[in-house]
Amino acid sequence: MTGTDLTTIHVDQFLAHPPPRVWRALVDPELLAVWFMPTDFAPVVGHRFTFRAKPLEATRFSGVVAGEVLAVEPERLLRYTWTDAERPDGLNSTVTWTLEPEGRGTRLFLEHSGFDPDDPIQQLSRSIMGGGWRSHVMRSLDRYLSRVA
Repeated sequence: MTGTDLTTIHVDQFLAHPPPRVWRALVDPELLAVWFMPTDFAPVVGHRFTFRAKPLEATRFSGVVAGEVLAVEPERLLRYTWTDAERPDGLNSTVTWTLEPEGRGTRLFLEHSGFDPDDPIQQLSRSIMGGGWRSHVMRSLDRYLSRVA
C-alpha cells in the first residue's frame, strides 16, 4: 500500500498574510476573478455559483464549474461543491478551504474530495487538478496577496 488517497487532493500552504486578507481573497467575487477564475460567488450557505475556466478535452471538462456553498465560518472555513456544469454525470466533488493563523501569516489547507478511484477520467482529473491546486492556484493567490499588501 502506497498511502496515496485516490479520492482526495490535499494541499497545505503557508501564506505570509493574515487570515482576514486571505479570507477576503477566497470569498470576494471581484478578487477571485483577479487571481482565480471569473465567478458569481457569494459566501452564503446555499448560494449557487459558477467558475469559468478553459475547457480540457482530455478530462471532458466543459470549462464551467457549478457550485453550491455548503459551509461558511468567516476567516476559518469555506466548503462548496464542485461539479462540471455541463456534465453533471461526471465529477461531483467538494472543495474545502481551512485557514489557521500561524505567526503573522496563515496556514491554508485545501481539500478537494470526491474523485472516483475506479474512474480513469476522474483520476486523470485528480492528477491534473492536484498539480494545478498545488502550483498554479496557490502561487497565483500568494502573488495576488503580495501585490495588494
